[in-house]
Amino acid sequence: MCRQLNTMLRTAKRTKKVGIVGKYGTRYGASLRKMVKKIEISQHSKYTCSFCGKTKMKRRAVGIWHCGSCMKTVAGGAWSCQ
Repeated sequence: MCRQLNTMLRTAKRTKKVGIVGKYGTRYGASLRKMVKKIEISQHSKYTCSFCGKTKMKRRAVGIWHCGSCMKTVAGGAWSCQ
């Protein structure tokens, strides 16, 4: 039982270094994947709302950012809320 649990915990981690761009595998080259990683991390992270000051601003679509706290929707940058 304990060995099976250790095996499950060990196999749960899919990528060691590449993180979110592990879905691309070995395709597209390392440099491009590093650039995409930076962009994807910034677009999936939460930002501080300029209206209420809470870290709840999240990307809904390209250029559309929504605060889950004060329910404001604003237009901003495509990849990061500016």
